[in-house]
Amino acid sequence: MVRRTTVPDTDFWSERPGFFQRMGLGVSLTLCVGLAAVGFTGFLLISAMLPSSEAWSYPVSSAGTETFRPGEGAFAEGGRDDPLGDSPLYRIGELGEVTCEAPELDQRDPASVETFIDRIADCLDRAWGSYFSAAGMEFDSPNRVYWHSSGHSPCGAFPTEGTAAFYCQANRGLYLGVEEIVAASAGSDRPEAYTFLLSHEYGHHVQGQSRILAEFHSARADVDGDEADELTRRNELQANCLGGVFLGASGTSLELGERERENILDDVRLRSDRGGEHTHGSAENGRMWTAHGMDRVDPAACNTWNAPEELVR
Repeated sequence: MVRRTTVPDTDFWSERPGFFQRMGLGVSLTLCVGLAAVGFTGFLLISAMLPSSEAWSYPVSSAGTETFRPGEGAFAEGGRDDPLGDSPLYRIGELGEVTCEAPELDQRDPASVETFIDRIADCLDRAWGSYFSAAGMEFDSPNRVYWHSSGHSPCGAFPTEGTAAFYCQANRGLYLGVEEIVAASAGSDRPEAYTFLLSHEYGHHVQGQSRILAEFHSARADVDGDEADELTRRNELQANCLGGVFLGASGTSLELGERERENILDDVRLRSDRGGEHTHGSAENGRMWTAHGMDRVDPAACNTWNAPEELVR
């Protein structure tokens, strides 16, 4: 059962500190795993008070469409002793066609935005739940927390500057700032912008459910500096690709034609690394992995962990 929470536009949190527990999110510090790091623009949101917590956030601002073939070249390097490069997630083929029913979107109305995102999240639950079942893997849908004002998650406070949405593995929570998501997309009236943002964050949940995140954390704990940044880019670019897989599988029902596809890839460019950041990948690689997921509709195509270094810069 999906737990859905809305943080109202009041000082609700100061009055009800036990809210999450009463709503059934049941967060315990013993569930918190991961890294203690803070990304300048909200790419990685982690509370210093909870060093074992983690969150994967989508920044407020993410051409190439080369085709890669899983099992060939760099993608064949993974083995049984390579849990990142040889996940069970890669073994059963395409996601399969997904039918979604999305309501009309009025980006000026927060209630409309929340309803739209909630319906897309329902579709993501069905699509990935069915895939995991076919792969013989356990799957629990993420909790959804929509915020309209400030609050706290096991992974830290929200909102923070530059963060429109994030995934917190500690409670399998998708945290979605309704107004922030619209602002992050420059007030766009294009539904596909919001669909991709959500599908990217959901990609982190897919990584978590398949234990890819846990293996990533283990690998990253042993390195720092440029090596740590490279692992983080592989993680984020995989989430882009997994988001693309969902978009490719649901594109017919969501009426994602060539124009919508280009809008999505333009949105990816805005949310890629800029300035001194090196955590989400270049605009070219962000676009490439997203397009690759949309074209292949196969999670195996999203094995960024064994991709050549130049494709994850």
